[in-house]
Order: sequence, then structure tokens, then C-alpha cells
Amino acid sequence: MKTILVDARNTFVTKEWIFDDMKKLLDTYTNTKIILTNANDEQMITLWLTWLPYEIFTLKHNPDKIDPKYYETMLEYFKLDKNNVIYFEHNTDAVQSAISVWINTYHYNKDQKDLSELKKFIDNNL
Repeated sequence: MKTILVDARNTFVTKEWIFDDMKKLLDTYTNTKIILTNANDEQMITLWLTWLPYEIFTLKHNPDKIDPKYYETMLEYFKLDKNNVIYFEHNTDAVQSAISVWINTYHYNKDQKDLSELKKFIDNNL
């Protein structure tokens, strides 16, 4: 079963808190979900990332998600194969970085918040 990798800030976590409709969508899948962030220890608190409902992964900006090494390290840490994950992310540079290591990645538009398109991506790639 594939793991769903979820961008944290400006995707799953908004300025207000967790994007509840996105959580409801993700909870319809029995797949493991892992939230990916760049946050350091201080940011984990100030950005409300310590209270999330799914496991969270960060390298604390060493490197950031715009560096393919971030994704290679994450896959190794969780013992995941790139073919057994899907990912959605709002930052285009991070999207390109993930794609460069062959992770099936969807660019999520944080302003449009189109959950129907996100659902299509997830359904078509699980």
C-alpha cells in the first residue's frame, strides 16, 4: 500500500490551523500519511506543527525540500521505495526536487484549494 506524503505549511496547515476539509479527504484513505516540512524546532511550535494528526518529518532546513537530498533522506529514514509513495506539495521548487528523485508528485495550488483535483491525483495514483 502506498504512503501519502503531505506538504505541511500552506497545504495541510493554513494560517488558521489544519485545513479541515483536506484532513477529511485524507482520512478517507487507509494509507499511511506522513507530513513533510522544513521546520526547525522553534518553527514546529510557532507554526502549530507539533499537534498534527499524522507523523511528521523534518530535516530542520538541513537541507530544505528544494534539495533532492531531503527526499532521499526521508525515503531512507522511513524505508520507503519511491514507487510506493505519492506526494502533494504547494512549492514549485520542492515539487521539482521531489520529481527529480522520481517521486510521483502533484503541485497543489494553495490559493485555489482544489480538493477535487487533489482527490483525482490520489485516486489515480494509489
